[in-house]
Amino acid sequence: MRLTSALLILSACHAAAADSSFVEHTLATDLKGGYQVVIADMNHDGKPDLIAVASGMKELVWFENPTWERHVIAGNLNRMINVAAWDTDGDGIPELVLASEFANEAKNSIGIMSVLTHNGDPRQPWTVKEIDRLTTSHRLRWADIDGSGKKVLVNAALTAANAEKPDYRGNTPLVFYRPGEWKRELISDANQGVVHGIFINKWSKGGKAEDILTASFVGIHRFHLEKNGAWTRTEISKGDPAPWPRGGSSDIAIGTLKGKRFLAAIEPWHGNEVVVYHERSKNKFERQVIEKELVDGHTIATADLDGDGRDEIVAGYRGTGRSVYIYHSGDPKGQTWTRSTLDAGGMAAAACATADLNGDGKIDIVCIGSATTNLKWYENTGGKKR
Repeated sequence: MRLTSALLILSACHAAAADSSFVEHTLATDLKGGYQVVIADMNHDGKPDLIAVASGMKELVWFENPTWERHVIAGNLNRMINVAAWDTDGDGIPELVLASEFANEAKNSIGIMSVLTHNGDPRQPWTVKEIDRLTTSHRLRWADIDGSGKKVLVNAALTAANAEKPDYRGNTPLVFYRPGEWKRELISDANQGVVHGIFINKWSKGGKAEDILTASFVGIHRFHLEKNGAWTRTEISKGDPAPWPRGGSSDIAIGTLKGKRFLAAIEPWHGNEVVVYHERSKNKFERQVIEKELVDGHTIATADLDGDGRDEIVAGYRGTGRSVYIYHSGDPKGQTWTRSTLDAGGMAAAACATADLNGDGKIDIVCIGSATTNLKWYENTGGKKR
């Protein structure tokens, strides 16, 4: 079942949301091919810092909160695409896993996986150690797949190793690595075509283990590790119903409306739609398209930006218009959504992330731009504290 766009209330106002406002801070303007921003405490001072991945640069850099001083983590890196941060050794400073030498076409994509570790001072260059090569290594996330508190590194390749454009046919591997061993273990290769987005979450209420959501040409799927060590794959939605290769899903996030879970997605791959999936019963989701005007949509996130108990959706696109929008639900069931503009034309958003960056109790937004080569912090100066 689908909800029609007639239920939506879209506005072109420039306030960030009905109950909040944002002040824009530009932290960098020279991040060629800006692709990903990761929030992590890089120096064990309790403040969230920012790691910037730029595919057109040789250096991986981080920005130190609160002065946003820039530090080089490592250099001589080519075509970086994703990084994931997690403290695996308990010293308070995260280890980083980086995917580099990436290309959309498998034949041109080496997919180097490397572990980066600090050498005592995280402001000085880190050590880089290659651990694997998996063609089109693309999305990296840490996940506690068994509820033990010990996370593993999940690596979602973009395509199969023999995939070719424009159809990108083939079975696409989803794998993980245990820290220290760094041995590749297969989760599944049941997904087909382009797998563009993944999201880690505790799907089962009260459960400790985290599941993996994937967004691909064949839709949205959940991967869960059973107690016997086997993985189960459950379809949530087929995504956009257009025929291959223009259907399916691209990017995925999970939010809540007064405690009720929903999914937010960009569809199809690099698509024009923002879609909300309402959970009506177990594994039954209702698809609602709330936006059809993105151009090369590439990032989606959810957060309660105004403290009303309902998560907003943040979505950005890289194509003509280069905007970041915020969607606010006017009712607890999410039947209506209001769009406002966070950044009009100044951010070719490849990725956005949310966190309280300045410790004022309000959730901020940070985005990195591809064609705009910039990194911006949008400080939340309105709304209520969480």
